[in-house]
Amino acid sequence: MSPLPLEPSAPLDADAGSVSIGIVGAGQFSGSFAALWDLHPNVSGLRVTDLRPERARQLADRLEGATVDDSFEEMLASDVDAVAIFTQRWTHAPLVLQALEAGKHVYSAVPMAVEITEIEQILAAVERTGLTYMMGETSYYNPATVHIREQHRRGALGRVFYSEGDYVHDMDLGFYAAYQYSGGENWKATASYPPMLYPTHAVGGVLGAIPARVVSVSCLGVQDDRDDGVFDREVSMFDNDVSNATALFELSDGGVLRSNEMRRVGYPCPIRESRFRFFGTRASFEQLAHQTVWNDKEESHDISEQFVPGRGDVDDADLADVDPALRDAFTSGTAAVHDRTRLPAAYDGAPNGHEGAHHFLADDFVRAVVTGERPPVDAWRAAAFTAPGIVAHDSMRDGGRRLEVPDFGDGPAR
Repeated sequence: MSPLPLEPSAPLDADAGSVSIGIVGAGQFSGSFAALWDLHPNVSGLRVTDLRPERARQLADRLEGATVDDSFEEMLASDVDAVAIFTQRWTHAPLVLQALEAGKHVYSAVPMAVEITEIEQILAAVERTGLTYMMGETSYYNPATVHIREQHRRGALGRVFYSEGDYVHDMDLGFYAAYQYSGGENWKATASYPPMLYPTHAVGGVLGAIPARVVSVSCLGVQDDRDDGVFDREVSMFDNDVSNATALFELSDGGVLRSNEMRRVGYPCPIRESRFRFFGTRASFEQLAHQTVWNDKEESHDISEQFVPGRGDVDDADLADVDPALRDAFTSGTAAVHDRTRLPAAYDGAPNGHEGAHHFLADDFVRAVVTGERPPVDAWRAAAFTAPGIVAHDSMRDGGRRLEVPDFGDGPAR
């Protein structure tokens, strides 16, 4: 991969231009980003659509002057500049392709795609149209990833030869309610979503800190035994009965990345769902649920305070439909390692989430569309974050056979 881009150092000029954004999917997650784009000085207007019109109207009513479209097709036919996709995970790629073909810039929630062919199609469409594509991977601004990105640039770790990125989120901690909200009466069929097809919170946090890509993978899964109709192949629309999976990735720089995707696990995850470890020849970095440590060859340093995000209002009325176990992820503020100087002043005190990532991601997309520059997690970096999990899932279904992961390159020069 090309070197990771430097973050902006100042807010975007209010006179630089503006963008109008259509929100596709008015579920639990999209409201946070809609509110931030509503506050952004370079956003000229918002539109909302959802398969459930009442949800679209409820979200639009919370925003300044937002309008509602009856369908995605109606939105694409409008003069909106960009669309932000917040729909079911396996629907992202088809909707992204439809939007690009309609001439719209695209922000997509994770994952980018669930098939390698979908990734190839999106890359081809972005290169052909010249439009902006950005994947909203929260771990790119996870405090650990931000810190290691800077330390790696400085050479403080030496050669990073081993890393870990885990997404540890038990189904009992809010996921049942989330799937019921999004999946309706057939929610169990979708709640069995394969762990490795949602890899970017773990893989992206590592590859967002060190400039490498995944070359190959071997993955093993643990068959679920809860017997509650979730992760049941007879019920699953994905033919999946695996709730926990572990992958060992070979990296292009000669290093190794191990990643866990866990949905049945005794581990607290109200805020730190993603955790990371990096081992280098000079120093190392390790995280647990509530502790972060920097090690050198002489001693260990507890640096936990730098990684504790501020707290928002978990009783906010806008979170009424969000399970209490998930609300911390929708309200956590920034940490000491975050540099907020590049954010618009309107974001000070505004709702945030996922350890401070929401503010930076929302601003990244506006900047990219207005300036024409590629966002940090553009289509090619999104492919590098997503493809390893797709191939890992294939490896798991094939008994852990080691498989090559395609290299999509860096795209046009930044």
